[in-house]
Amino acid sequence: MDSSASLHISLEEKHGAHNYHPLPVVLSKGKGVFVWDVNGKKYFDFLSSYSAVNQGHCHPEITKALTEQSQTLSLTSRAFYNDKLGLYEKFATEFFGFDKLLPMNTGAEAVETAIKIARKWGYEKKKIPQEKAIIVVCENNFHGRTTTIISFSNDPIAKENFGPYTPGFVKIGYNDVAALKTIFEKEKNIVGFLVEPIQGEAGIYTPDPSYLQSVKTLCNEHNVLFIADEIQTGIARTGSLLAVCGNCSCEQQCERQESYQRPDILILGKALSGGTYPVSAVLADDEIMNVIKPGQHGSTFGGNPVAAVVATKALEIVRDEKLFQNARSLGAIFRSKIEVYAKSSKLVKEVRGKGLLNAVEVNDTPESDTAWNICLALMENGLLAKPTHGNIIRFTPPLVLTESEMHICIEIITKTFKQFEHRF
Repeated sequence: MDSSASLHISLEEKHGAHNYHPLPVVLSKGKGVFVWDVNGKKYFDFLSSYSAVNQGHCHPEITKALTEQSQTLSLTSRAFYNDKLGLYEKFATEFFGFDKLLPMNTGAEAVETAIKIARKWGYEKKKIPQEKAIIVVCENNFHGRTTTIISFSNDPIAKENFGPYTPGFVKIGYNDVAALKTIFEKEKNIVGFLVEPIQGEAGIYTPDPSYLQSVKTLCNEHNVLFIADEIQTGIARTGSLLAVCGNCSCEQQCERQESYQRPDILILGKALSGGTYPVSAVLADDEIMNVIKPGQHGSTFGGNPVAAVVATKALEIVRDEKLFQNARSLGAIFRSKIEVYAKSSKLVKEVRGKGLLNAVEVNDTPESDTAWNICLALMENGLLAKPTHGNIIRFTPPLVLTESEMHICIEIITKTFKQFEHRF
């Protein structure tokens, strides 16, 4: 490893908390679908900062919006109005089809916000007895790492030795309509069902085509809020504006098509800023959102002018550059090509995903280092990806990737896989 890279890695190792396990590459520049390390080596980015840079690294329109606004007015807190927040809230609520938006900064904050809103709605609207509200979640979920959120995680790495845990959550199987129906019929104090439309961190698990429709129907029947965590799946990643949109190609079509399973509470983050600034949001209609009164929830930075203009521009780019359509078409190419390779491969166990949210499961145990070593080899071959849960590799490039670039990347990936076939 180059001495410059070693220096930066050693500085983090010595002075930073060891809460991540990065690949041994030190990046210093990004543009579009590419990143460069400190030695000038160029890579395809197939992680996209966990889908935060859907619009590509350093999109010029987003960086321009950020720069200009930060030189004008960066922060007022919510003690005062500013001249950008209302415009952003109007744009975003109309874009996604909700009455109200509550602005926050990070994905985990947005999930916590949705939990608070759902509980307060349950007590004040559904008349659940005080301190009895229950939110149903799914096994193998990933909604963040705050104390409350890890309380309903079943990942031992995220959860162990961080207790005592927050009560009020019940876990059921993901993609299990029967289990959801059973718990709804059994427990009358349920206020919400919190779910990822596609489980990302768990390994890109997509549910049955009818799952979200059944979820929506059951929630309506039992007066339970359908809470969709689209922090990773939303904003064009899966080939539609939101993963709950089915196969819609734009937000206007979603309002007209049966495949749109509209959540009661929508949680957004990551690509809401194109990766340039921490921006998250919770959207809901008045009947739900109006339970929040002044002083009951907020954030010093939530809704600041920079975040407002950056998020607006990030959404405009998704719409104007037709990124959901690109994600849909390129995702189909990726899966079809890798599936062809998998048919003759002993290394690849399964290919799954939707749009440009995809994963390859390696035919090895989660405890093995095969997927990690494959990612190291991919890095050497000019493409960056990262394993999850030991034997699953996520492939999630920026949505500005071109078809010709996709074919180059597929060649890099299959070439790298072939280097490991002899082990199986």
